[in-house]
Amino acid sequence: MGDTLIALLTNIAIAAAILFGGIWLAKQIKKYVVLMMERRNVDALLASFSSNIVYVALVAFVVIAALSQLGIQTTSFVAIIGAAGLAIGLALQGSLANFASGVMIIAFRPFKVGDFIEAGGVAGVVEGIQIFSTQMRTGDNKAIIIPNANITGNNITNYSAKDTRRVDMVFGIGYDDDIKKAKDVLMELIADDDRILKDPEAVVAVSELADSSVNFVVRPWVKSADYWGVMFDFTEAVKLRFDKEGISIPYPQQDLHLHKVEN
Repeated sequence: MGDTLIALLTNIAIAAAILFGGIWLAKQIKKYVVLMMERRNVDALLASFSSNIVYVALVAFVVIAALSQLGIQTTSFVAIIGAAGLAIGLALQGSLANFASGVMIIAFRPFKVGDFIEAGGVAGVVEGIQIFSTQMRTGDNKAIIIPNANITGNNITNYSAKDTRRVDMVFGIGYDDDIKKAKDVLMELIADDDRILKDPEAVVAVSELADSSVNFVVRPWVKSADYWGVMFDFTEAVKLRFDKEGISIPYPQQDLHLHKVEN
């Protein structure tokens, strides 16, 4: 009896040492993982997520090792955990899909916090990337929470990914107006705006002989941060300059012909 009790107490002491020592070691490894990722300038969200995954896996291994030291059959224990995990997975299919999508977003980084994107049917500035959802702020300052699965399951347009963007605008003039004069005015307005880049060169060309107007396409290149400012200011400048130069901007119109029928 004495030998059995001593052996039992010894196993309990060893199991406790494995458990508490293993948890302490798992915490140290977690801190080391975070530190190494910070030194390599890895995104803070990815570092936190990866370190937590490593910590949970190590703790699970330590618990199983401690139970094994006590003589508990861990094979059945692992099987029970696996069955419970399967049941939980079936019950939380949507959440797991969002989780997997969150992992993909964090790993492949199609966008980052602060980018202006269009994804999941919403356009706005990314304010936070979580494991299950992404938070965005729309142009009218509304906060929108989008499940990550909705983002990765559709096209993602990142307007902030490149340093420069092309502003596509269309301006129409009347058929009786001077095309060359209108083109010269548009080129002068482009040259006068310091926000418009010289390289690549802006495009100004007649694109269409429409029903009521001769349409010009104007396609200057700007820095991404200047996109909306240039579009709004340039449109206003074109209207004011066309009015000054006597160039008309026609609106859609139809000619109505009446035929008099005598009875």
